[in-house]
This record gives sequence, structure tokens and C-alpha cells, in this order.
Amino acid sequence: MKKLLPFKTIRGRIITYTAAAMLALAVITVTICFTVFQSFLRRNQIQSAEYNLQMVCHNVEDTMNNFTALSRWCSNNGEISHYLEAFKDRTRMPSISSGDSPLRITAISTYTRLKEEYRNTPRASEYITRVIISPVNRRNYLLVSDLAAAGTPDAAGTVARASYFEEMCAAPDYLWDGFHSDPFSPVDPEPTIPLIRPINSPYSDQVIGWSYCSVSARLITDSLRSYPQPPDSLLYVTIGSRSYVLEDGSFREGIPEYTVLSRVDGSANNPDTQVQKIRMANGSSRFLVTCPLGVEGWTISNILSESAFFAQRQVYLLIIGFITLIILCMGAGLALTLNKAIGRPVKRLCGKIDDIARGDFSRMEEIEGPDEFGIIGRGINGMSENVVTLMDKRVDDERQKKDLEYQILQSQINPHFLYNTLNSIKWMATIQNATGIAEMITSLARLMKNVSKGTAAQIPLKEELDLVKDYFLIQQYRYGGSITLDCQIGSEELYRCLIHRFTLQPIIENALFHGIEPKGCAGHILLSAQRVQSDLGTVLQISVTDNGVGMSREQIEKVLSAQSAPGADFFRQVGIHNVNQRIRYDFGEDYGISIDSVEGQYTTMTITLPYRLNEL
Repeated sequence: MKKLLPFKTIRGRIITYTAAAMLALAVITVTICFTVFQSFLRRNQIQSAEYNLQMVCHNVEDTMNNFTALSRWCSNNGEISHYLEAFKDRTRMPSISSGDSPLRITAISTYTRLKEEYRNTPRASEYITRVIISPVNRRNYLLVSDLAAAGTPDAAGTVARASYFEEMCAAPDYLWDGFHSDPFSPVDPEPTIPLIRPINSPYSDQVIGWSYCSVSARLITDSLRSYPQPPDSLLYVTIGSRSYVLEDGSFREGIPEYTVLSRVDGSANNPDTQVQKIRMANGSSRFLVTCPLGVEGWTISNILSESAFFAQRQVYLLIIGFITLIILCMGAGLALTLNKAIGRPVKRLCGKIDDIARGDFSRMEEIEGPDEFGIIGRGINGMSENVVTLMDKRVDDERQKKDLEYQILQSQINPHFLYNTLNSIKWMATIQNATGIAEMITSLARLMKNVSKGTAAQIPLKEELDLVKDYFLIQQYRYGGSITLDCQIGSEELYRCLIHRFTLQPIIENALFHGIEPKGCAGHILLSAQRVQSDLGTVLQISVTDNGVGMSREQIEKVLSAQSAPGADFFRQVGIHNVNQRIRYDFGEDYGISIDSVEGQYTTMTITLPYRLNEL
């Protein structure tokens, strides 16, 4: 085992770390999955119970709203009020032969209207056992019912003698006091919900009667009949101050004892639904979901089943166990694969690195491949080749630098002999009144003096401009004065900016010989210098623009890459490419010469240099 997994080797550490990571991943996955699944399962159970309770609540609420609407109609209908006003002091119904016989027609009309409203109320015939309209003297009352035994003698008196009658009749609105036994069924009475409201006189606030509607408890039990209820869940209804547990399709007053532990916010979809975690009397923790029924003071509550929850949780635990087993198997397979796949490539890479350290930069094909180690191998081979390329480039750069220095030194002829000769020619031209020749000789002397004096690589812009002006004066005589040079320097300070020697002259020469001369017309060259702020900071930007034949994109690339044929004289040997290369050697690839040109119109060469002033 020690030989298979040496912890001090990279292979051993990778395998060990992989096994530890897979084990940690399995533990984290099991923990997260268990927590999430359990939370999801509990939330799903709560929302499922909430949905079922809301369906029951909506059914009961809609029906009860219809019944309370019927009860309010009975209490507020003008025809019923006139009937009670007419019969409030009568103990008997008038006979047909009496003078008050029209009152019988009023009673029949009112009863017909009441029965019609009862028939038009949805589901009234199913759950409203009786509707009674009675004067305060409880005589000549109206009774509507679909029950076969509804014609109970003294029905109004039976209702008035009920224990809850006075309190409900005097209440400002409907008083919900739970279920009450049907007073008309002394044997095995059916639980009902009484709706009792007083009826006032149409002419005053005097109470002249009351209305009574009896709603059967079957309204709720029928709605709960299809509600899914596991054996250990509890369902109870709260009406006012009383609660009733549903057992075997009927209600028993009272609720199980429990203690509220906490509220569970955010689990239900409806903000009116209340979810609580409770502790039952036997010590078990349960969840209680309570939905408002829509009628004030009415709620339906469900203590959720734990057996159903645990049964579903077992399924999730099996899924979690299967996921954990898959992760562990994948970890074992990965560890074995890494053990086989890492050793040989690492050994080859180490061997190649040792070869490079000994100076062997040759390419080794064996370390390259399609995987990550192959990418590293290609990187090492590429690095080896780049090192060789950089060394070759460095040697070539040094050679070019030496060649350029040699060309500059070669151009420095004997200044004493040259100055004496030029001076003699100048005085001879002066004696013969050849002022143009004298000026050309003077400019040539200064030009050659600038060529030969000093070895400084950089000079102030002013000195470089003097050399350009001397050179241009000579060329003006050559072209018969048909060319002009305009120098625009942004500020006096710019004259002190440092620039490489012989930077501007090759550009001016290129503008004359390759731009203006082929065009065969008067030429103009504009030389401008300015200080510019750029991404590189403060830079010196010098532009030389001519109105010559212009350059194509291919010609521009040839000029900058030194592919054009060199001239024979010194300045053409310096060339634009050499100027550009000298700037880049000293300051980097972001500096140098750029060319903008339109064929037949103009050419602009722009030199970008660091903004550096001569301190002398």
C-alpha cells in the first residue's frame, strides 16, 4: 500500500486528494439532498393540505354566502315587513267571510314570495332544513321547508324557546356559536347552524318579528367527504368560539391538546393560511395548517399526518443513497484512472525539463498528446523553440545594429579636408557672384558637419530641423524652387525634445523622390510637431505630409518592412525602415512610424516618440 500510494509523490497526493474530495462531496451531497428533500417534502405536504382545505373552504363559503343572503333578504324584504306589521297584533288568521279577509291574500302572497326566494337560493333544499318568518307574538308565522315532517305545531315557539335565540336575535350581526341540536328533532337531533335576525317595522325601528334559517352541518361534512385524511391526521372546524373534530363523518366538539412551538412562515401559498409547528400531548411534533373559511370566525384546520410524511421520506432516502453510491464509485474509478494516467507523462515531462537545463532545446514529440499533459508538453517544446528563436533574433539584432553603426562610421569622411575644399568652392562662387552656389555650398558644409560630428544617438528637435532645412535648401536648387517646406512647431518647448539623429531627413527625402517628383508638379511639404496625450502618456508626435502621388497599402507595407530597393547614398541607406526600427528598439513596439496615404492626393508619415526634453 505504501508503494502504491506514496504521499510524497504528485501521483500519490492527487489520488489521496481525489479520494478525500469524493468522500467530502458524498457527505455534502447527502447532507444537502437530505435537507432540501425533507424541506421540499414538508413544504409540498403543507401546500397540498392548504390546497385541499381551500377547495373545501370555497365550497362552504359560497354556499353559506347564499344562505346568509337569503336570511338577510328575509330580514330586509318590504313585503315580509308589511306582512309582519299587519299581523303583529293578531292571534289568528282572519276568516274568508270576515272584513279582514284581504289579509289572507297578503299572507298567501308573502308566503309564495318567500318560498320562491327559498327555491331560487342554490342548494337551499339540500342544507336549509327550515325557514321561519314570525311576528313577535309567534302567531301566524310563515314556514318553508322541504322536510316531510316540517309542519311542527308551534314551530315559532319552539325556536323562541331555544337557549341561543335571545342572544342571537339581539346581536348586531350574525352570531356564530357553533353547532346546535335541531330543536324540531328531539330524538337523535341533527347538528345545525341557526341564522336568526330581527325584522324591524317599515315605519319605525320597532322589532315586529324575526327570521330563522336552520343550516344543516352536512354542508361541511359533505364538503369534507372527499378530503384525503390518513389515519393519524386530524381535521377540525372552528365556528366562533367552538371547535369540532371530524370523526367517522360526524363532528365531535373539542380539539386535541397541543402546544404551539413556532409559526412556519413562507410555507403556504396564501398569506391568510396559517402554518404552525405544534407538540401534541404525547410529545410528538406535528404541523398544523389552518385556512379561514371566508365566513368571519370560521376556520378549518388539519393536523398533518406524520406517517405519510415518513413514508415519502423513505423514498427520498433511497434516492439519496443511490446518488451517494454513484459518487463513491465514480471516485474510486477516478482514483484508479489517475493512478495509471499521471505517472508516465510526468516522468517524460521531468526528463525534457532536465534536457533543457543541460542546453538541449530540441523538440521531443513524445511529450505531446491530446490531454492536458500533452498541452504542457507542447508548451515546453514551444518554449524551447522560442528560446532558440529569441537567441537567434538577439544575435541578428546585434548584427543589424553593428551594420548600422558601421554605415554611419563609414559615412564620416575626413572633415578637415572636406571643409577646406567646400570653403574654397564657396569663396570662388562668391568672387564670381554665384550666390546660389555659395548658399548650396554653405548648406552642404553644415549638412556634412552634422553627419560627421558627435556620436550621440539622440539630439534636440531644433538640431534635427536645422539638418532638414540644409538638406531641403540643396534640393530646392535642384528642383528650381518648385518645392516648398513649411515647419509648424506647436511650442518653443518642443525644440528641446529629444529625437534620434537622421530621423526626419529620410522621410523628407522619401516625400521628394517618391511622392512629389513622380507627380511632376509643384510640391509642398508640411512638417508639424505637437505634444499629445495618449494611452502611452505624454508623447511627441511629428507629422510629415506631402502632396505627391501617394502610396498603396502594399507600398506602405514594403516601406516599413524594408522590402523597397535601397539607394546608393548614405541617407537612403539609413531608410525609413531603419528609422522605424531604431525607435522601436529603444522605446518599444508602441512607438515608431505610421503611414496614412491616399493615392494621387497625399502621404502623411507620423512619428510617435516619448516626450523627453534635453536638460542641457
